[in-house]
Amino acid sequence: MKKLSVAEAAEYFGVSKEAIHNRVRRGSLEAVLEEGVKMVLFNPDKISKTTKKQTQVIPAATNDERYYKLLQEQNEKLQWKIDKLEGETRALRDQKELMLINEREKIEAIYKEKDEQLKNILSTLSSQFMLQEKPSEIIESEAVEVKMQTKELPQVGKIISLKSYLKSQNYSEKKRKKVKKVFNARAKKDERITKINGKIYLDFTKYDYEDLLS
Repeated sequence: MKKLSVAEAAEYFGVSKEAIHNRVRRGSLEAVLEEGVKMVLFNPDKISKTTKKQTQVIPAATNDERYYKLLQEQNEKLQWKIDKLEGETRALRDQKELMLINEREKIEAIYKEKDEQLKNILSTLSSQFMLQEKPSEIIESEAVEVKMQTKELPQVGKIISLKSYLKSQNYSEKKRKKVKKVFNARAKKDERITKINGKIYLDFTKYDYEDLLS
């Protein structure tokens, strides 16, 4: 029985060390550990006729060359996959940034549109407010001309508030309350009565109010 180290056995059979280890694992060669070193056991007579003859087909250098070539091909494939993943990652990042920019522009456009709508609403309300205020200013200014009159109806062409008219006629407090109550009750259904901002106005140029004032 011959005893060789793994390296010596590989040289003896003309194969790589890995091939010797594989044969030991398959059981085609025996091996023992001596002081932590694996030693290969075999019968030279049997090996020379069978195993050794069969294993001297491919030299160890050729196996190593094929192994390195395989590693190189695998490395190239892995590098190609890495490059592809990096390219896809960049594309996804660019798409995300583009989507964020588009969403921001949409939001800005919505807020801008809302601002314009709000400005239009405020402008409309302001215009309506001015239209409502103008008659009141005209009425109050014209009412000043009538305040000095007593016991007489306003002159033709004058519009006056009910409050100012009652003061100009020197009605008693009781009489004023009674007349106001009558006018407020008729304000919604009597076309002769104009009510703006809670105040009642009379137009003596068009209507006669004797039936309500008596």
